[in-house]
Amino acid sequence: MNFAKFPRRGYVRTPTPIEFLPRFSRALGGKVNIWIKRDDLLPGCAGGNKTRKLDFCIAEAMAQGADTLITCGSIQSNHCRLTASWAAKEGLECHLVLSEIVQGSYRFDASGNNFLFELLGAGIHVAPFGASPRKEMDKLAEELRAKGKKPYIIPLGGSTPLGALGYAACAQECLEQLFRLGLDVYSLITPTGSAGTQAGLVAGLGGSSLPVIGMNVLRGKAKQESIVRDLARKAGELLGLERKIPSSKVICDDAYLGPGYSVPTPGMVEAVRLLARTEAILLDPVYSGKAMAGLMEYVRTGRFPHGANVLFLHTGGSPALYAGMDSFR
Repeated sequence: MNFAKFPRRGYVRTPTPIEFLPRFSRALGGKVNIWIKRDDLLPGCAGGNKTRKLDFCIAEAMAQGADTLITCGSIQSNHCRLTASWAAKEGLECHLVLSEIVQGSYRFDASGNNFLFELLGAGIHVAPFGASPRKEMDKLAEELRAKGKKPYIIPLGGSTPLGALGYAACAQECLEQLFRLGLDVYSLITPTGSAGTQAGLVAGLGGSSLPVIGMNVLRGKAKQESIVRDLARKAGELLGLERKIPSSKVICDDAYLGPGYSVPTPGMVEAVRLLARTEAILLDPVYSGKAMAGLMEYVRTGRFPHGANVLFLHTGGSPALYAGMDSFR
């Protein structure tokens, strides 16, 4: 795949490590070997998977002469944090349209990512409850244009066909690392929300037998699989892939979503605690925590064969832990 034809800002200069989790694997019975791809260590303020997408999206923005970035997310959005982070690094103005999952839940003085938005100098715009984030971003863009600005809108999660290329490239990175490690992986587990990460992986691994299982954190199985399939197809078209991506390549599981997006679950709390206490690695409560809860349940119920190697993609997001401490105390 020729990624070089797409402009990038060069945010991802070296592969993130793949590490074995021996104590975590033993804590789950020792029948399955759990490995972790550390995209929580990507560059950008506090790291995380959105850096791979923004590498492409911000390059396009700057090629178009943009001086301002606009994006959206929840009130503890990791994507918003990283967009504000890279905007600050590039000297671009940044505006964040935040949506409340629970009406009245936004607090200016909250911790976690909410505090980092302020620290990074982003403009904060809390959308009216139930309003369309896209419409709010479009309205804000018009207001900024009237002031002489040149805004570029990055959709939710940077999950556009162009943004998904970040994880198509990551798929190639993973395959090369696994080859060098001599590691035959049974499944790759990833959180799936705005769909760009899973779609990019599916497109990038299209010719590989390695299955990608997305653990849903935002919506139900059928809707998520449809969105991932469509985005993977469009990313594949950008890359000039001639083969179609079969429906069987897109697997999403909504069993660990719980009551809804960002709502804590007992499984998430257990997963965050167990990985912290066995491997000193922090998950987040919204994405990686729920996805790891799904992986743990798969191990305990025998969904993976004895002795299998399973790779977990850590998408980052640990700053959100500090806004959700009540779930762990």
